[in-house]
Amino acid sequence: MAKEKVIILTHTADNISVDTVTRFVQEAGGEAIRFNVDQYPLHSRLSSVYRQGQQEIVLENESGIHTLHDAAGIWYRRSYNIGKGLDKIIDREYLPATLLESKRTLFGMIEGLDIFQMERYSVYRRLDSKEEQLRIAVACGLRVPATCISNDPAAIRHFMQSVEAPVITKMQSAFAIYREGQEHVVFTNAVEDEHLQDLDSVQYCPMVFQERIEKQLELRVNIVGQAIFAFSVNSAVAARAATDWRKDGAALVESWEPYTLPDELQQKLRAFMDTYGLNYGAIDLILSPDNQYYFLEVNAAGEYFWLDKLCDNAISRQIAHVLLGKAARRGN
Repeated sequence: MAKEKVIILTHTADNISVDTVTRFVQEAGGEAIRFNVDQYPLHSRLSSVYRQGQQEIVLENESGIHTLHDAAGIWYRRSYNIGKGLDKIIDREYLPATLLESKRTLFGMIEGLDIFQMERYSVYRRLDSKEEQLRIAVACGLRVPATCISNDPAAIRHFMQSVEAPVITKMQSAFAIYREGQEHVVFTNAVEDEHLQDLDSVQYCPMVFQERIEKQLELRVNIVGQAIFAFSVNSAVAARAATDWRKDGAALVESWEPYTLPDELQQKLRAFMDTYGLNYGAIDLILSPDNQYYFLEVNAAGEYFWLDKLCDNAISRQIAHVLLGKAARRGN
């Protein structure tokens, strides 16, 4: 009897999380097939065939030939560097079209798979709307900071005056700026008086402005299927991380601790996940000094490997079991 198999969509430079989930898939009697998308299309082949009303999707890569349409599930973890290396063999004038077609084909085939997916490409794109995230969070009973997303300096100034509290600013997408060979990642930052002089330039690039919530603790909540894994950190112990713990994430890595969420908050977070049909989400919360929980955002590909160590790899084990259908799933 053939083993149940799962597909892990990732890239060659991904971290230990993929290996850990693979181990738990194998321990549960399944087979994990790793699809490194940075090897596509240069070093792997992907084909979709419809015959007599039946769909067949086949991947050929360094580990062999694999059918994808009959897998128990697929973990869409990362899709970095699709088309890597094509610039060395494709003429420059054809390269943009070749990369576009490769991405369109890959994402289209994965979206078209009639199997359990954690998560679908279309769900990732839907989650790009922070506005919808906030709206759904409120509908599920969660508290959110006052927020303005705009490229209108006048609207932003009016928002800041109406909040009557300190304000932070951040970008909706994750990126870095490279200056003199150095990578400068754009994190969340406090808006100071001197920044207001440059506010007019926001017209050329919209930004997120949000009420700054004082922090008792920052929380990262990983929800996998119906299981909740919550962790907290006091980011104030590192001065650089006071506004955004990621600014000094390495210094704080040993400061995270398991955290028990109130039952009512767990119910609200599950309702939020149900609305999207998400089976994996890394949710960022703030616990204020007056013991109020504030929802910031969910990331369907949020990192968790440093937290997995605090719970004996229970997050990775749960991911493996959800992919294999051995643990409760949300409708997908």
